[in-house]
Amino acid sequence: MTPLVRPSVAALTLVLLLPFAAAKPISDLTSPEKRRTIVELAQQLTHSPAPVPVPADLAHPFNPPGFEQPDPEELKAAAAAYAKGQGPAPAIGTANASSGAGVAANQPPRETGDREILASLAAKLPTTGTMIFNGEPLLLLSRGRVKIGDRFTVAYNGQDYELELIAIDRTTFTLRYHGEEITRSIKLGKSP
Repeated sequence: MTPLVRPSVAALTLVLLLPFAAAKPISDLTSPEKRRTIVELAQQLTHSPAPVPVPADLAHPFNPPGFEQPDPEELKAAAAAYAKGQGPAPAIGTANASSGAGVAANQPPRETGDREILASLAAKLPTTGTMIFNGEPLLLLSRGRVKIGDRFTVAYNGQDYELELIAIDRTTFTLRYHGEEITRSIKLGKSP
């Protein structure tokens, strides 16, 4: 290009682009009126209403009255197993008297053996889970950790019982007491 052609090309480019430069730029934003209505609607939608008061006598859905009571079907099954000699004696006065399979309130309970004691202790043991530490599985109790082979003492009804942990699985654990063994599932949460 020659020196005279350069200014003429620049002038021509300026003349062609001048209308675009003088035009009002197009905005990506909406008008203030539209934005105001959207903001007001958003404020109405995000404002939470006041909670409705709950009646004081309403039963709690997660802890209804009588929730800790045993299931009548379980009591019938336990009484039937006891009658066949396959399970521990049901608690006094808890079986349905009309079924005829329960223990009467005036009869003394059957003397419990090591198996029944172990079953009762295992059901009430406050387990919170399992973990693996240094490649060794541990059973987590509310008062500490127990590894396989450990012996620990549990107090129940004013008496101390020495239990031995003999196996831990991801969802179960096995205990031994005086040669009797029992496997129970790990129940998370509060103990009964």
